[in-house]
Amino acid sequence: MKKLVIIGNTEFAEIAYEYFTYDSEYEVSAFAVEKPYVKSNTLKEKPVVDFAKLPQLYPPHEYCVFTAITYQKLNRLRRRFYQQCKEWGYEFATYISSAAFVWRNNVVIGENCFIFEDNTIQYNVHIGDNVVLWSGNHIGHSAHIADHCFISSHVVVSGYCEIGEHCFLGVNATMGNNIVLPKDSLLAAGAVMTHSFDEIGGIYAGSPAKKVNKTAYEYYGVNDDEI
Repeated sequence: MKKLVIIGNTEFAEIAYEYFTYDSEYEVSAFAVEKPYVKSNTLKEKPVVDFAKLPQLYPPHEYCVFTAITYQKLNRLRRRFYQQCKEWGYEFATYISSAAFVWRNNVVIGENCFIFEDNTIQYNVHIGDNVVLWSGNHIGHSAHIADHCFISSHVVVSGYCEIGEHCFLGVNATMGNNIVLPKDSLLAAGAVMTHSFDEIGGIYAGSPAKKVNKTAYEYYGVNDDEI
């Protein structure tokens, strides 16, 4: 069993604990949270420690980490913890549910990814680092998903699609074949993309999807220095 520290103490961290514990080769040793957000000294009967002290308490040569953070700040918060742990020299755990279908050989899935049950990942798909696919999605053949994305549930990404960094795709969103979703985009729940867009940081909603007046940066409270 590989020893693992989960970054976070929200419900996603608890879910990650369950999935890693009962459906992976990892054994969760602890949780780590920034000191102001430590609500209890234990979670799931495991210690909760100050994130700043993580390398001293659980050194990188002995432990792996997983950043169990959702899409706050348009995935910037998860990216920040991921990058800090990378600077400290940690290896990252990627979880792929035993109930997901992943085509053999030529599918690429990066580090610090979480692939829930009932995801279908087809031939020649490439998924970057620090990506979350919640349950029940279809990722079509030769699609590419860049780093730091969050795809919610029952999303259809058709063949040869390109999804840029930091994107969020809402429940039941659909992308037709050969469509490009620019980085920092929000594809709203139920939206149907029938053509590509070229403006980064947009919110796209409706069927067929159209750009709305508010930006994804405004919606998620992303500051200029975080873009």
